[in-house]
Amino acid sequence: MAKVHRFTTPVLTLGLEDTINDALFLMQKNDIKRVVIVKDNFPVGIVTERDIGRFLQYDKTTKPLDKISIQNVMTRNLVTIHGDDEDIPTQSAIRMDTFQISSVIVVDNDGKIIGIITKSDLARNFASLYGRVYRVEDYMSKKIITCRKSDSLYFALDVLNKNKISRLVVTDNEGKPIGVITYDTFLRNSGFFKANKSTRDYLLPSASAKEMRVGDLIREELLTVEMEDDLAAAAKLMTEYKVSGIPVVDGKGSLEGIVSSTDIVKAYSEIETHFRLIKKDPHFV
Repeated sequence: MAKVHRFTTPVLTLGLEDTINDALFLMQKNDIKRVVIVKDNFPVGIVTERDIGRFLQYDKTTKPLDKISIQNVMTRNLVTIHGDDEDIPTQSAIRMDTFQISSVIVVDNDGKIIGIITKSDLARNFASLYGRVYRVEDYMSKKIITCRKSDSLYFALDVLNKNKISRLVVTDNEGKPIGVITYDTFLRNSGFFKANKSTRDYLLPSASAKEMRVGDLIREELLTVEMEDDLAAAAKLMTEYKVSGIPVVDGKGSLEGIVSSTDIVKAYSEIETHFRLIKKDPHFV
């Protein structure tokens, strides 16, 4: 199963006895977006930064995070793939696209965890294997949810949660993109909001930072691509800059859409089928 490690990043785990605070610490220390929950090395759940962000916004208890079990936020319905399966990346992409998930857990013959394949892993592989096959416009999304830099942080987080999305494009008064705000933005900058490390006010301000706006956290430089750009090149940018979505603009810098790692996964799941169809019928392009 050595081939598995060509497609995956190391998997970090916690146990059922661990807490939300443990998960946040592990994510921030290792710059990851998910932690697999195991029991005797068998995967029993997974926790993502979106799971934690949603919980932290809507939780009404006063318990500190180091007293709230990870079981309160973890997803139990896991999607797995066997480490000996053929074409693990493509099969993982199909699973991610079908079930609308961000990772697939790799298991051995006994069902024990040996790795994890994420959208980021697939974007990296796609960039190296499938240059000049698709253009950005072939898979980008034109349905974009945006916010303004003057919007409150609470508003931005509420929009993320209600729409079950991972990022918002931040626009200026003319509708041109100037930044992106994600769950990762909130978690990385949580020091602005929390009273101390273990309160339920981890993400959002209770007093001192309540006037902070989206513009206070977004970066000055914005990574963009255009519709005619190579999709593999966009995937490479995602890998290099460790982002999961890039705004798509026209020649004047106006917002046309967004291309994300979800779109890369969709392309990855379909590319072998397209190749087979082209081989049978050259007119299929």
